[in-house]
Amino acid sequence: MSGNNILGKIPDEIGNLINLEVLDVGHNQLLGPIPFDTGRLWKLNIFYASSNFLFGTIPHSIGNLTELTKLVLDFNNIQGNIPSNLGKCQNLLLLDLSYNNLSGPIPPEILGLSSLSIVLSLSSNSLTGELPVEVEKLKNLGLLDVSHNRLSGLLPNNLGSCVSLVELYLEGNLFEGPILPSLSSLKGLGALDVSNNNLSGGIPEFLVRFGALKYLNLSFNNFEGVIPSEGVLKNTSAIFVEGNNKLCGGILELHLSRCNSKTSSKASFKLKIAIIVVILGVTLVFICLLVLWSRKKKEQKPTTTCAERSLLQLSYQSILRATSGFCMENLVGSGSFGSVYKGILEESGVAIAVKVLNLLNHRASKSFFTECEALKNIRHRNLVKVLTAISGVDYQGNDFKALVYEFMENGSLEDWLHPYVSMNESEMTRNLNFFQRVNMAIDVAHALQYLHNHCETSIIHCDLKPSNILLDGEMVGHIGDFGLAKILSADRLNYSSSQSSSLGLRGTIGYAPPEYGVGSEMSTKGDVYSYESSC
Repeated sequence: MSGNNILGKIPDEIGNLINLEVLDVGHNQLLGPIPFDTGRLWKLNIFYASSNFLFGTIPHSIGNLTELTKLVLDFNNIQGNIPSNLGKCQNLLLLDLSYNNLSGPIPPEILGLSSLSIVLSLSSNSLTGELPVEVEKLKNLGLLDVSHNRLSGLLPNNLGSCVSLVELYLEGNLFEGPILPSLSSLKGLGALDVSNNNLSGGIPEFLVRFGALKYLNLSFNNFEGVIPSEGVLKNTSAIFVEGNNKLCGGILELHLSRCNSKTSSKASFKLKIAIIVVILGVTLVFICLLVLWSRKKKEQKPTTTCAERSLLQLSYQSILRATSGFCMENLVGSGSFGSVYKGILEESGVAIAVKVLNLLNHRASKSFFTECEALKNIRHRNLVKVLTAISGVDYQGNDFKALVYEFMENGSLEDWLHPYVSMNESEMTRNLNFFQRVNMAIDVAHALQYLHNHCETSIIHCDLKPSNILLDGEMVGHIGDFGLAKILSADRLNYSSSQSSSLGLRGTIGYAPPEYGVGSEMSTKGDVYSYESSC
């Protein structure tokens, strides 16, 4: 009965079908609890009830279904603990309880089911406690996912006993300590994600020898030391290490700092001290001369803003040439605060996007400085990269402000979802398949999680919509246009702050939360509302 629009609840009389072997009611609109009498279906082999609105607890009677091989209850609203007597289902091959509201610890009896060989997914719940040591009994399991819970403690040493694992997802928890050497036995791993935990220590050398590893995410932990530059760790498209400030070395594309070598003798140490003293002395004399010279200078040097400090790379003249004088043929988009042009730099041939602010709109300047402030210290693969900012005057003596971004070859998500009538036939017929849509939703979710939870000061985008989601050549989603962004103080994550200037009502009708229209303060929850509206 899956994939329909069946309403109501699963009837208690389901327990009368005692010879039933397969029950599939997934992807409907079923409400209410799972009937206790389901435990009477002693011949039941497969039970699918995913993607409904089921609530209540998992009945303990399910432990009576000893013939059960697959139990899938993901994407519901089931609460309470995972019943330990599920451990009686000794024939289970697949168990998926992800995306519910389950709480409490993971029962050791579940991890003791050595029959599990396909999937054990408990992700996106509110499970607590440590990962039980009984995990060593899952020697035949292919995928283990306990991500996005509240699990804590050290990773169990005997996790390395799960020698058949192909995918291991532990991200979004509170695990601490190092990646243990015992995990070196998981040589068949193709995907390992331990991001957003409190793990520490060095990057294990044995990861280099994992020939099947195609995805490794170590980001936002406390790893330190030298990162190897062989195996999967030399593939920038397969590894993620951002958010580990004490890592060094690795391949150049990771842009990590160089590792310092230790001094080898007392003589070299003394020599360095002597050199430092000499340099400090010369610097002091130079500073004194510079102060005397600056006092004699009558003209005061003007202060610089965050945008003006970026004038080292491009000038008004260079972007004027790059965009052929801001001609209409290069116009790729426009809004209330300015227009965006495609440009090609003469020296390098690199494609850029130039956002020229419409300074006749008094809010455009505030938008410019807000975007500078928001973007000056953030870096993420799913945010549009700002190359530089320009603030000065044009050839007519008028004030000129512009932001220069990486050019996104595939335009905006809006262009793909709602193409303009003026587009040519090939552009009108292009569309996104299901997997591309899911991947873009994931890309945007990663960027929002970074902005809300992993910046030094949290940032609310305030104008998330398809036209501000840009796609590169590989159809990877990037959030752009931070002109309405709001920077929050560290101690007021979901409330307004005085750090950003007020630009009035933020957002776009249809994507902004309705409460913004009645004066409610900006919050990260508003971005989540806009994200859901965009999806």
